[in-house]
Amino acid sequence: MANVTDLQAKYSKLAQEYSKLRAQNQVLKKAVVDEQANSNSMKEQLKQRDQSLRKQEQEMDSLSFRNQQLAKRVELLQEELAASEATRGKRGKNKGDSPSQRVLHTQSVFDEDLQKKIEENERLHIQFYEADEQHKRQEAELRTRLAELEKDATEHQAVVDGITSKYGETIERLQSDKARLEVRKSHTLERESKECRMRTDECQQQLRRCQSELNRHMKQSSSVIQEKVPFNDTSDDYNSLNVPSHNRRHQLKSRDVAGQALSFIQDLVAALLNFHSYTEQRVHIYPRDSSIEPISPLNQKFSQYLHENAAYVRPLEDSFLQLYQSITEDTVTVLETVVKLKIFADNFSSYTHFLLRILPYQLKSLEEECEAPLCTAALTLKNQELQCDIKSVTSVFEKLQSYINLLALPSSTSAVFTQLAACLHSLHDAIKEMSKHYNQKGNIEQELPTVTEKLCTTTECLLGSLGSLTISTGKIATFFSNNLDFFTSSGYSQRGSALALSPLQAESMLTNKKKAAAYMNAVKKVSSVPYKEALSNRRVLTSSTESREGLAQQVQQSLDKIGRLEQEKEHWLLEAQLGKVRLEKESQRIADLEAQLAAALGQSPKNELKATEKETLCTSLLCLSEQAGDEESREKLIKTHYMARVGELTTQLQISDSKAVHFHSECRALAKRLTIAEKSRETLSEEVKHANQNVTRLQDELTTTKRSYEDQLSMMSDHLCSMNETLSKQREEIDTLKLGSKGNTKKNKGR
Repeated sequence: MANVTDLQAKYSKLAQEYSKLRAQNQVLKKAVVDEQANSNSMKEQLKQRDQSLRKQEQEMDSLSFRNQQLAKRVELLQEELAASEATRGKRGKNKGDSPSQRVLHTQSVFDEDLQKKIEENERLHIQFYEADEQHKRQEAELRTRLAELEKDATEHQAVVDGITSKYGETIERLQSDKARLEVRKSHTLERESKECRMRTDECQQQLRRCQSELNRHMKQSSSVIQEKVPFNDTSDDYNSLNVPSHNRRHQLKSRDVAGQALSFIQDLVAALLNFHSYTEQRVHIYPRDSSIEPISPLNQKFSQYLHENAAYVRPLEDSFLQLYQSITEDTVTVLETVVKLKIFADNFSSYTHFLLRILPYQLKSLEEECEAPLCTAALTLKNQELQCDIKSVTSVFEKLQSYINLLALPSSTSAVFTQLAACLHSLHDAIKEMSKHYNQKGNIEQELPTVTEKLCTTTECLLGSLGSLTISTGKIATFFSNNLDFFTSSGYSQRGSALALSPLQAESMLTNKKKAAAYMNAVKKVSSVPYKEALSNRRVLTSSTESREGLAQQVQQSLDKIGRLEQEKEHWLLEAQLGKVRLEKESQRIADLEAQLAAALGQSPKNELKATEKETLCTSLLCLSEQAGDEESREKLIKTHYMARVGELTTQLQISDSKAVHFHSECRALAKRLTIAEKSRETLSEEVKHANQNVTRLQDELTTTKRSYEDQLSMMSDHLCSMNETLSKQREEIDTLKLGSKGNTKKNKGR
């Protein structure tokens, strides 16, 4: 186990280091990628600079070519000028100074033009040189930076490869160790499961034996009762002793069921309160906002009634809480004795009357919404569907009122429970349909241009309360259907009669229970035990005492034996060390003698070794014969051996006696544990039954929740589709407007 713990610790430590290095590796990879991106960008910049340089070189070549052409042109012009001056000098000596002035003026113009061209050529040469120098400098810098980045990239890649190669073997080894540990763990678990299976089989065999023994005892007892007890108190129609016994299990089940129903009623009450409150807020917001303009008198009256909803909804929870508190272990819970159910029925009737009172206002309010100027045809259709849903919900509440009033009557039958369960499912379906239509209506309202944020928030809260109301009604319907067998079964009945329990009989039952409890308390105060039970207790006590003493002796003997064995162990360890040293010395001595004999006589060391071994064996045999000849030491050894043997047999006998006593006490304890196991089996079967009921209830709740979520998702998808269509329309309108505005601007520019 220590090795496994160390391996696990090392594995966890290496896993942490691997995760750190993996994170560093990710960072390094990211840096390498960034540097590669920078390098690529630098290469692109370098390429662009080369292109610009080539372009400038081409321009420079063209300019130099143009400059050469201009220089040739100037030379030609100068030659022509010189020739024209020579001819004119010959011809115009007799003429005045005006032609010479014109020639000088023309020459001065050419000189100025030539000077400008020369200056421009010089300036272009300077710019070309500066651009060339700047390009070379930038190219050198970029090449240096590119070399550095490539070097960093290679270093990062080398580090990554080194880390991968360094920890690859470690990871593989750890994975193999983990697999081996898992295999070992699975083997140990399989072995433990086999052992548990074997113990389970043994316990089942013991249980079957005990059951057969108990069945035999029960048959003997029943035969004795039939033969010796002929009294029967159900022969007459009326007998003062014919009172049903108090059923504690039925009472616990009744309290558990009432507690579950109370939690569901509390959820229902909270959902109803939220629904009525948010409906009141919506009346003040839509179709008219009360903060801007007054609402209609009809909606004012409707809001006033909705404001009073707590006075009709809260008593439902309070009356059912009183009903739950009246169900205890010391009471008799049947329909004839549950008085608080009548109070709950009255409160439910008052709430149903409240729903009937606000029903016409709800319908009129929806009609007023339909008459609004911005109400579309789809919204009108949803309002009409909601009117039908509200009518159906109110009618289902009226049916529930009738069935609950019937349950409050003394002479109700099981058919009422069946009809009530069907009515609860109808209520769940009606509220679910209303929630669906409200959701669709809210989606349509959000598309209206005049919708406000306050209205959207109130609608979302109203839809949330409807969802809670749907879930709570679904839970109540499922719970009632699952416990329908318990509601229709009679937990108390007279022996030999199928009549229901009357309140008078319930009172007499409780009186008898109190008398029996008082009698048992009085018996407990008297310290008297039956004779057979006292004898069995004495035997158990004696066996327990003996087993305890035997175990104490065994512990003491084991401790003594452990001490002796430790001493012998140390002694023999020392002897082994001394023997080892002697063996080494003798081996060395024999090797020296063999070498000397081989050198002196020229014989093989192997023959000499055999002769030496023979001499040593003879010497040891002589020593043993001398020891055997000592009679006194022989007698002492034999006496010591037999005394030790007697002590061992005595110890084994004591151990066997103590084990027998221990096994006897264990058998008695197992018998008691078997009775306790029977009782626990009964309780566990009840718990399993409750757990199965809870599982079915939770599955129904899950199905209901899943359906509601699916409905909401479908509604949201429809809403998203409609929103996408609206956005596409708006984009098309924007595009058309942009095109129109561009056409107008072009027309204005043309004008």
